[in-house]
Amino acid sequence: VQLQASGGGLVQPGGSLRLSCAASGFTLRGYAIGWFRQAPGKEREGVSCSRQSSGIPSYANSVKGRFTFSRDNTKNTVYLQMNNLNPEDTAIYYCAATRRGVILSQCHRDESYDYWGQGTLVTVSS
Repeated sequence: VQLQASGGGLVQPGGSLRLSCAASGFTLRGYAIGWFRQAPGKEREGVSCSRQSSGIPSYANSVKGRFTFSRDNTKNTVYLQMNNLNPEDTAIYYCAATRRGVILSQCHRDESYDYWGQGTLVTVSS
């Protein structure tokens, strides 16, 4: 079971990036998926998640309206489209997955997930 996150890079404030998280060794359908980030000197925080029971993604308040979670089951990949980025979005971004049932209140908590990608660095700077 592997998750491969990619798509990070350097972008100017106001710019956009799309992160990808490709799964191998298992099928993402039936898994809850979370996107997390960890900025330098800060704890890891949940950014967005999609539970098995609901196709409606959940977002942290800090990214609501700017980030969009999506799945492509044909490619066994999930995406995080990030628009209107600002320097506070600078972090290493991780994707995570679990087959365990995840309730909404736990969707953004890293202990809810069993499998983690290696992370991809997003730097927002002029």
